[in-house]
Amino acid sequence: MFLTFFVISHPYFTDEMAKKIQDSNFWYSFFLPYVNWHTRMSYRRFEVHGKENIPKNSAVIFGVNHSNTLMDALVLLASDNIKKVFIARGDIFKNPIVAKILNFLRILPIFRIRNGVAAVRQNDDSLNKAVDVIHDHVDLYLFPEGTHRTKHSLMRMGKGLFHIAVDANKQFGDQNPVYIVPAAIEYGDYFRFRSTAMINFGKPINVTEYFKHTTEENEAANINILKDELSAEISKLFTYIPDDEDYDAIWEIVKMKNEKRAGGLYKKMLRNRATVDKVLKFKEEQPEDAKNLFERVMAFAQQRKREKISVTSTAKKYPLLNSLWKLAVLLVGLPYFLASAAVQLPTWLITLIIRSKLKDPAFGNTVSYGVKFILSPLVVIVGTILLFCFLPWPWALGGMVLLLFSYPLFVDYLELARRWLSDVRWTFKKKLRKQYESLNLNNLF
Repeated sequence: MFLTFFVISHPYFTDEMAKKIQDSNFWYSFFLPYVNWHTRMSYRRFEVHGKENIPKNSAVIFGVNHSNTLMDALVLLASDNIKKVFIARGDIFKNPIVAKILNFLRILPIFRIRNGVAAVRQNDDSLNKAVDVIHDHVDLYLFPEGTHRTKHSLMRMGKGLFHIAVDANKQFGDQNPVYIVPAAIEYGDYFRFRSTAMINFGKPINVTEYFKHTTEENEAANINILKDELSAEISKLFTYIPDDEDYDAIWEIVKMKNEKRAGGLYKKMLRNRATVDKVLKFKEEQPEDAKNLFERVMAFAQQRKREKISVTSTAKKYPLLNSLWKLAVLLVGLPYFLASAAVQLPTWLITLIIRSKLKDPAFGNTVSYGVKFILSPLVVIVGTILLFCFLPWPWALGGMVLLLFSYPLFVDYLELARRWLSDVRWTFKKKLRKQYESLNLNNLF
């Protein structure tokens, strides 16, 4: 509560000190490294690709897929140290205190018709501010789908991003070209904390050049053309699967084919896309065989989940050897895990309790991040004081370093233990393994 009061009352956080949302702010810059460090520590692997595609010294708007609630914005924020402004749905700005905090975080509101006519009238102010942001060569990020969805797919896009681009081009496009840069975030898992995250930036869409050469005079028609182009470009940047009745089966096939193959996140995404293309081609050329395969894949997936077997285990050629290797790692790491558990158990339990009450599980990682963000400094400060009080300073210093990484390693240990149990179950489920082999995925795709 004290921090919230400080945020909304301190003059450095108010419009008196920063007349534009994109203006430099001491406290924002002070806290940003801490925020970004926590974000990157929320993932086992974190990769950024395609930065060379972003135009320099231009007015740039980023259109990004929206699949993992607040974590999407945090991941983008942690991609580099360049100044950014975001646009979010307006209903979260209803509370004046929350609105001030969001403004401090450089987030502008966009309201929709369902928020009421009076609210929608406020959009003109946000759009003008957004145009001013990119005029000052500050990156502006939007999620044009308007809401999140935990799928490797895309929903229909709204028009807000494109209205900003069109207005900006009218105002200063002749001197300052306006670009829309497609971007996609791909997560290893939408619901497990400490999974993986990859950001991929695509080739920019030159809005200024488009309007120089288009013969279409209707603005709404031009916006629809740009919408279709952006959607198509974003779909090329991550594992995109058409959202139809076969989505779940295709995603299961992709996971079983590529879950444990070596390489970075970008290479894995390319392999995923190649598998999707092969499956879709198979579906088009042999629809009846594909329908039969998808049914068997889903039957296997349901049984696998009932047996609590991870999809990573199915990729193991020698599951017994893998389970023995994991067991050895677990035994070696047990002392540090127990020490970490003693320190981090309250953080973990609070996280589990809050997550269990969520109506939308997609907010799970946001909750995990938030609890860790708040409690980690307290754990480190209290733990460091106790270490230096009772241990020689070299030991205390080493303990302090271990404290900094105790929660992610605690979570990783639990994940390794989960996968070890999965490997053990998979080793002794011969009937299920035969069912998997009968799918013949390696030969088909």
